[in-house]
Amino acid sequence: MNFLVRKGTSLKGEINIPGDKSMSHRAIMLASLSEGRCQISGLLEGEDCLATIDVFRKMGVNISSSDGNYLIEGNGLKGLKQPNESLDFGNSGTSIRLCSGVLSAQSFATTLLGDESLSLRPMQRIVEPLTLMGAKILPSKDGTLPLSILPTDSLQSIEYTLPVASAQVKSCIMFAGLFAKGETKITEEVVTRNHTETMFNAFGIPVETSTSGNKKTISLSRVEAIKPANIDICGDFSSASFFILAALISPDSEILIKNVGVNATRIGLLHALRHMGANIELLNEDEAYEPTADILVRSSNLKGISLNSALVANMIDEMPAFFIAAALAEGVTIVKDAKELRTKESDRLEAMASALDAFGVKYHLNQDGIEIYGLGSQGVFKSAEINSYGDHRIAMASAIGSLRADKETRILDCENVNTSFPGFIDTCQKIGININQS
Repeated sequence: MNFLVRKGTSLKGEINIPGDKSMSHRAIMLASLSEGRCQISGLLEGEDCLATIDVFRKMGVNISSSDGNYLIEGNGLKGLKQPNESLDFGNSGTSIRLCSGVLSAQSFATTLLGDESLSLRPMQRIVEPLTLMGAKILPSKDGTLPLSILPTDSLQSIEYTLPVASAQVKSCIMFAGLFAKGETKITEEVVTRNHTETMFNAFGIPVETSTSGNKKTISLSRVEAIKPANIDICGDFSSASFFILAALISPDSEILIKNVGVNATRIGLLHALRHMGANIELLNEDEAYEPTADILVRSSNLKGISLNSALVANMIDEMPAFFIAAALAEGVTIVKDAKELRTKESDRLEAMASALDAFGVKYHLNQDGIEIYGLGSQGVFKSAEINSYGDHRIAMASAIGSLRADKETRILDCENVNTSFPGFIDTCQKIGININQS
């Protein structure tokens, strides 16, 4: 599937964004491990989350849906059943890493697979801490998929400092910690998104956090049972980022994005864009287990910045959108300490550099970052044919960037947009973006 995008004009309207992907994964997992019936509304029905549902159904969990509401009848922490086949996680790095923490504590063996893209992503980063906890988990010789997990008698708690800023690794250890003897402590030197902590709290699982300087430590102990909970999932901020970008770079535009999660560990992009001069307001803010707000965005003249490295881990999924904003800012934008971008669905530093090059934007690519020489608020991209490398975020960022191209632009290999944003084209068209599938 390819996208065909024509030059944009004024964008107006009010839109809703699909449910938060990170929260959807965690809600499915905890509901499946609970002892009782859970109802989840607002769940993202993208391919990644559907893969998580499929995995737990194969392990005996009864999951049904009606009108977008999901009913999950939990099997309990030790009630999962051995699947009759390997577990295929498709393109979902979040799901396979978090589920590895759960499966490492089970009394049956499993083999974990993924698609071509996921099969290239590093798994040693979860294998190491899980092995320290007593798990019998074996990746391929390259430290990638498939993962083979053998049964173990019990897991032991650990005290572990994350070598990389990764919410997925932290969350994998936290899920394993539900089964481990003693108190598990995870220290992160760069604070990452805390959806696992907040979702554990929503299901009544005690989690303690403490800070010392810039370090944060998360502590939890084994639990005997997880109480069922009903969860309403808000809109995904990462998905909203593309429409924030669209309004900022399109002349005379104003867009309201409804009921979006604005967890402080997720909105680094807002801080960065506001520092660049973006006109963004949060309205109708609500504090629940996850804070939400409506996001009002208006066209803005942006200025280049040196991105605060402390924000990088916070906005890692929003970086492709940020790069497009930087390309249309006045002056130079400098990004450092973003090497983690090279381990996503694609090498996002290389992929976005390629997109910028196609658009006619000058840049200097480094091993851990990039310098982008912005064209300014009146700048115009060259029309192009851009390869998204099968990466949903590259595809969507490039599609929005095409609004500022001089002619029609084609984005290639966009099928994986359905992993995180089913209905992306329809949402674009609702506010006046001229985009079609080709």
